[in-house]
Amino acid sequence: MKKNEFKIDTEEMMRLGVLFGHKTSKINPKMKQYILGIRNGVHIIDLQKTKDKLEEALNFIQKIILEQKIIVLVGTKISLKDLIKNIALECNLPYITERWLGGTFTNFEIIFKRIQYLRDLEKKEKEGFFEKYSKREKQRFLEELEKIRKKIGGIKNLEKLPDAVFVCDMKKDINAVKEARKKGIKIVAIADTNVDPTLADIVIPASDDGRSAMEYILEKVKEVVLKAESKTQNSNIKSNPKSE
Repeated sequence: MKKNEFKIDTEEMMRLGVLFGHKTSKINPKMKQYILGIRNGVHIIDLQKTKDKLEEALNFIQKIILEQKIIVLVGTKISLKDLIKNIALECNLPYITERWLGGTFTNFEIIFKRIQYLRDLEKKEKEGFFEKYSKREKQRFLEELEKIRKKIGGIKNLEKLPDAVFVCDMKKDINAVKEARKKGIKIVAIADTNVDPTLADIVIPASDDGRSAMEYILEKVKEVVLKAESKTQNSNIKSNPKSE
């Protein structure tokens, strides 16, 4: 890896509040290694360690994309889910921003049946299949479609379990972390001072509450994903040239 290949700036992270953890009373002892000190009763995260771990995470994500493997972005915190969804859509990544459905990973066969049902409903909607029904029946179908789309629309293109998951809030989405661990799915996660960092394979010690802090980290993820996707697309074009 080139030195500071991802242009991570600790001063900018400080300005954006990446360093602010939770109140000292909420500390998870396993996060002490990432804490620099205390300010006004709040733990301050060591941004040099954040930088090092963010670089590690970005390298891993880059490798996943270059190998054309799948990583799912997970973040169901109400105040941040629009940000997370937008980043996922820009990067063409599967995502979960609504309530985590139990069994999404551990009972993927069941979830996949719902995915197939969603695809079928969307196909019927596109083909005008519902037009032959009464206005009331059509409305019922469309309401059902919207309800399912809201729950699993972000992962409707999954054909199998992902290779990795990026969790934006380990406390809020602990069930995603637990299911990923059970299925051997690699976990990259933002770890605030109130969580157990050992539950993830790669942790990024940082505030998981501040929007600016989250935007900084997710923008770095976006840059890496888009760059890696561009490389894979160019590689595919070169290896599969159009026949004359």
